[in-house]
Amino acid sequence: MSKCLITGCGGFIGSYLAEYLLQRDAAVYGIVHHDTKNLDHIKDKVTLFSCDIKDKDRVEAIVTEVKPDAIFHLAAQSRVEPSQPNPEKTFSINTLGTLSLLEAVRKAAINPVNPVIELACSSAEYGFSHQDEIPIDETHEFRPSSPYAVSKAAADLLGYFYWRAYHFPIIRVRLFNITGPRRMDDVCSDFTRGIVEIEKGHKDKLEPGNLEAIRDFTDVRDAVEALWRLVERGAPGEAYNLCSGRGYSMRQVLDMAISLSSCNIKVCPQQRKLRSIDDPVYIGDNSKLKRLGWEPQIPLERTLEDMLEHWRHQI
Repeated sequence: MSKCLITGCGGFIGSYLAEYLLQRDAAVYGIVHHDTKNLDHIKDKVTLFSCDIKDKDRVEAIVTEVKPDAIFHLAAQSRVEPSQPNPEKTFSINTLGTLSLLEAVRKAAINPVNPVIELACSSAEYGFSHQDEIPIDETHEFRPSSPYAVSKAAADLLGYFYWRAYHFPIIRVRLFNITGPRRMDDVCSDFTRGIVEIEKGHKDKLEPGNLEAIRDFTDVRDAVEALWRLVERGAPGEAYNLCSGRGYSMRQVLDMAISLSSCNIKVCPQQRKLRSIDDPVYIGDNSKLKRLGWEPQIPLERTLEDMLEHWRHQI
């Protein structure tokens, strides 16, 4: 795996993956779109291509030029909320963007052996789970509860089809909540940023919403090691959950983050109406991935502590 291509390289997970691959002496190529500040500290060590993942001709040209041994497909519209008012944009990026990449590889015919393709799918595909279905394993049926979830399920199934039809060595990775320093717009980021804003006098209280939802969090630094392990040892055609296997309520996450600050943090929960997309419990079963020798190493408390330090330097 000497040459690795990352789509969405400038994003949160993509930038950490680029760092990790460089540490393994891989030649790293990245497809970026818009902001690349997450790569500023390594931009002289990676080869970047500016490209919209929906641009089929441009994607094919990049794949043909790079001739990668492995492709990590992370480019996505990665949030549930924007998919509700604008499902077309979400589908064009997540589903058609995945199709664009797979077709580029098929048409390029770059090597006697096709590159390993790792598709970043989502736990959102699983949707609602009954109590007796927790933790969620890879056999759980899809019950998507948002356009985002449907778009990722479609991309997941495209990967399965290209493995069956064209024998591509495709590995589908269903990511649960991946968080850590540099993450934006998730609950851990919102809580830690809010605490630092209070520490610095920019606001006087936190106003969280639903604190009863339960989620499974994995530190991004553990996650990128899992992504590499799957490219090395994962079985083509298979799907793997990438998760910690442990659930935390939002109240537990908030209390843990507050305990890491020396400031008196005032909390005023807001009685916000729950949305149809708010599935109450998401805890994954990671036993299939663990059988490949991966185990999460970073506890949530350390992740939150590092996120607080990140925001203290940013704000």
